[in-house]
Amino acid sequence: MAQSRDSVNQRRITGNIFKGSVGNLIEWYDWYVYTAFAVYFSSEFFPKGDPTSQLLNTAAIFAVGFLMRPIGSLLLGRYADRHGRRAALTLSITVMAGGSLIIALTPGYSTIGLWAPFILVLARLLQGLSLGGEYGTSATYLSEMASSGRRGFYSSFQYVTLIAGQLVALGVQIILQQLLSEPDMKAWGWRIPFVIGALGALAVLWLRRSMDESEQFESMGKESRTNAGTIRALMKHPKAVLTVVGLTLGGTVAFYTYTTYLQKFMVNTVGLPKETVSWINFWALLLFVVLQPLAGSLSDRVGRRPLLLGFGILGTVLTVPLFLLLQNAQTPLAAFLFMMAGLIIVTGYTSINAIVKAELFPTEVRALGVGFPYGVTVAVFGGTAEFIALWFKSIGYESLFYYYVAACIAVSLMVYWRMAESSKVSHIEAEISRFK
Repeated sequence: MAQSRDSVNQRRITGNIFKGSVGNLIEWYDWYVYTAFAVYFSSEFFPKGDPTSQLLNTAAIFAVGFLMRPIGSLLLGRYADRHGRRAALTLSITVMAGGSLIIALTPGYSTIGLWAPFILVLARLLQGLSLGGEYGTSATYLSEMASSGRRGFYSSFQYVTLIAGQLVALGVQIILQQLLSEPDMKAWGWRIPFVIGALGALAVLWLRRSMDESEQFESMGKESRTNAGTIRALMKHPKAVLTVVGLTLGGTVAFYTYTTYLQKFMVNTVGLPKETVSWINFWALLLFVVLQPLAGSLSDRVGRRPLLLGFGILGTVLTVPLFLLLQNAQTPLAAFLFMMAGLIIVTGYTSINAIVKAELFPTEVRALGVGFPYGVTVAVFGGTAEFIALWFKSIGYESLFYYYVAACIAVSLMVYWRMAESSKVSHIEAEISRFK
């Protein structure tokens, strides 16, 4: 009988993890479609010029979208801590659907002039607001819903679905590249993936309405609920806030460098065809997805800190050599292997960063604590990584970007070296023990 109850409980956990994760996938698909198809629609939204200048404009708007993420994490993190994780996740997917639909339907520069880039900025602001709230709330929900002893494994699915969102975006890109000519892709084909994203978000909106609320949120006392989600309550945990900033800095720069920027790097610098680069990214990210739960499960056995230290040390030492090798890659296979090496290193951060942050905060400020300092750090460093890389290239010093990435990882390494093992001082586990 007890075994039957455990089985039912495990199915309930798995079902809720799935519902939370698939929504995260759609959110990140909508976000990554922008950068995946920027090489096609950059000329549609801006005046004619050289390709690097147009990509620089779209990269700047990509960075502007990141500026809304701290605001989204603040507003929706507060909402999640006061009204529940499920309500906040439902709201975030609604906003993302609206942003994608706006981009899909906006006419080009040749039709409405300066209104085109203005509306594009507005849509990215909405998407940034949504994604800012999604990250902290999703990380919190997955961490709270997971069973003890497997929180690293289950919470790793945040990045499984995050990367899968990018993977689906690349898959859609590859299919459209096979079906449509490049002129058609630039004229109207790039709008198709945004329509797909809007429809997918509406489907997830329906699915998320049936999610269970987490036990930790429902068990919060009256006093905790009164102060939940406030900056004042968050500031009672300054060390945890600074730890989130420090452990995120190098990770977010490395992640966006090896995923979103690398596609443009292989086209503009290595000189590989766009279609070949799409396939390289697709297979590398597919393997990257597989690595996440493996590394998450490993952290349940050996702890979170060893994985973070591995990322910090290898990222600091090997980033510059990897980019120099990739820059001179002679074949698609060589480019794939160098990209994969970078992604293996980054896995030490991506697979466990959600659970590490969630373990640092009590329930009443967990969504805000995970999301807000992360959102600020990503806006300043992750969202600008691509822009900085393209800027260095535009002034003829592209290799300086490689050292910039390595330096950011080195800063985080110092934080990893000094921080305690989060699984041993976990607020989540301490609260579960009190409930029992």
